Amino acid sequence: MSEQQKILLVDDEETNLNLLKLLCRKMGYDCLTALNGRQAVDLALSRKPDLIMMDVIMPQMDGFEATRVLKSDPATSHIPIIMVTAASSREDKLKGIACGANDFITKPVDMQELSLRIKNNLNIKEYHDFLKNYSLTLEQQVKERTVKLENALLERDQASEKIKAGYIDTIFRLTLAAEYKDGNTGNHIRRTSHYAKALALELGLDNDFAETMYYAMPMHDIGKVGIPDAILLKPGPLTSEEWEVMKEHTTIGSRILTGSQSEILDLARQIALTHHERWDGSGYPQNLAGERIPLAGRIASVVDQYDAIRSRRTYKPEMDHQQALSILTDGDDRSHPGHFDPGIIEVFRKRHQTFEEIYKTHAERN
Repeated sequence: MSEQQKILLVDDEETNLNLLKLLCRKMGYDCLTALNGRQAVDLALSRKPDLIMMDVIMPQMDGFEATRVLKSDPATSHIPIIMVTAASSREDKLKGIACGANDFITKPVDMQELSLRIKNNLNIKEYHDFLKNYSLTLEQQVKERTVKLENALLERDQASEKIKAGYIDTIFRLTLAAEYKDGNTGNHIRRTSHYAKALALELGLDNDFAETMYYAMPMHDIGKVGIPDAILLKPGPLTSEEWEVMKEHTTIGSRILTGSQSEILDLARQIALTHHERWDGSGYPQNLAGERIPLAGRIASVVDQYDAIRSRRTYKPEMDHQQALSILTDGDDRSHPGHFDPGIIEVFRKRHQTFEEIYKTHAERN
């Protein structure tokens, strides 16, 4: 570690506090201590620790209230909090989740478990800090790089495969930060590109359009860089007001990509804006219906939905191919075949094995 990471330890029992301090210092961390929730809040605001370990029962302000205060303040909301609870206290864990706690560890503390939980939460904190700083400049970087990419595209017919591969790699890297904010990965981006190209070809569209879909599809969620982390990373259900903000990622993405002379970036703009529109008119942001939705958006809708169903998220398990096929073609409580272009969903039904093969080829590796 280039700079010693700070952990704020909070417990009204000095014996417990000293033990945790000893264990954390042995692992190479700097330690701050507080005897109650009020002290913890003050120290967190003034010293900005990288992690907080919070006991539940304390005087003046207990661990639940301190966690709620810290998570509601933008200055400290990004600091992960591990709550220290009794082994059998299910109620404490549920209440801690409601207050915004990131993780839990039970008493008596196991050294190996403590080490792993601290490392995992610090890794998440480091990546969150990276995204927070990166998102401040990403839109400008995208615009600056777009100009350079447009110049490269003017010569794409003469360009070598190496130059073309470098261009596509740049797109993947620019869009990966936005996807990671939502818990997605590079493999998700690659899969959606392959699905989009394969589906376009299965629909009988020409190879040039299919290739353009392949390169444009990774930017479908670029607008998520403009969605506040408190909404994008919220572990529970969104309120109606938060959902309205979330839906703005389509129009934000369109604005980022508007004005380019590049065929790829113009198609990416269409996809970013319309991949959540539905054939029956119940989608967003414009409630377009039928063929008023651009073809690229209609293809992207099926592609994005398939991979979302297959992928593991914090709020849902990974589903297999047959489950995804059933949901897309027969529907469930959230999805209905009427959401999709009937011609496209029929081709998907007939050629669904292609999607399964792509998913297996580019599956996440644990």
